[in-house]
Amino acid sequence: MTRFVAACVQVNSRDNMEDNLARAAIYARDAKAAGASLIAFPENVSMMAFGGDKVRAAAFVEQGHPALAFFCDLARKLDATLIVGSLHVSIPGEDRVANRCYVIAPDGSVITSYDKIHMFDVDLAGGESYRESKTFRPGDAAKIAQTALAPVGLSICYDLRFGHLFRDYAKAGAKILSVPAAFTRTTGQAHWHNLLRSRAIENGCYVIAPAQCGDHPGDRQTFGHSLIIDPWGEILADAGAEPGFITAEIELDRVDEVRRMVPSLHNGRAYKPCI
Repeated sequence: MTRFVAACVQVNSRDNMEDNLARAAIYARDAKAAGASLIAFPENVSMMAFGGDKVRAAAFVEQGHPALAFFCDLARKLDATLIVGSLHVSIPGEDRVANRCYVIAPDGSVITSYDKIHMFDVDLAGGESYRESKTFRPGDAAKIAQTALAPVGLSICYDLRFGHLFRDYAKAGAKILSVPAAFTRTTGQAHWHNLLRSRAIENGCYVIAPAQCGDHPGDRQTFGHSLIIDPWGEILADAGAEPGFITAEIELDRVDEVRRMVPSLHNGRAYKPCI
C-alpha cells in the first residue's frame, strides 16, 4: 500500500489505568471512523504515575499486562495497526521497569516491541528535575516495525534528541519515524516542533508523533501538539494543547521523491573521528 491515513491520539493520562484506556479508545474509534488505518498513541498512554514506587506498583509483566491485552483487542475490533506509545512493563529479577512501545497488527498480534533507549536525566530551570534511569531500565536495541503499511522506526520521547538513531532507521529502510512522547511543557515549547521537523527533513521520512497533554499527577505538565510531518518537513496536522486526535494522509511515494531531490542518505561519507 502506498497511500493510507495515519492518526495520532492525544490524551491527558493520569493515575487511573482503566479510565486512561477508555478515553484513549474513544479517540481511536473516532480516528478509525475518520479513515485511519494506522493509529498511534503517546508515551505512558495507560498510566502517568509520579514517583518510582508508584510506577513499579502500576507495572505488569508483559504476558499479563492488562493494557497490552486491551490494545490487542482494540486493534482487532478496529481492524487497524496500532502503535502503543509505551506501557510500563515489569522485568523479572530487575527492580526497574521497561518503558516499552508495542506495534500491533490488525489481527491483534504483536509485530514487535521497543524499549526506550535514552533516559531523561535532567534538571530544568524552575526546579523541574527528572531521573528516569532510577525507575526505568534503558533498552539497548533499535527496532523497525515491518507493518503491512510501511516500515516504521521506533523511538520514545527523549530518543528524539539523538539524531543518529533516526539516521540509522532511515538507512535501514524506515519510511516512517514514530516518536510517541510525554514531552515536558518547558522543553516542548522550546524544541518539540523544531526537533521533529529536523528528523523528518534529515532523513526524508514521515514523522508520526503522538503526545501527552495537560497537567498530570506530581505537578507534571506536558506540551501536547501531537504532530504528523511529511518528508519535506511540512506539518500536516497539529493537535494543539487539548486531548483529541489528528489525521493525515501518508503517501509513501513522497518519501522516494524527497530522497531523490535531496539524496543525503547516499551522499554521506565516512570520516575520521575528532580527537
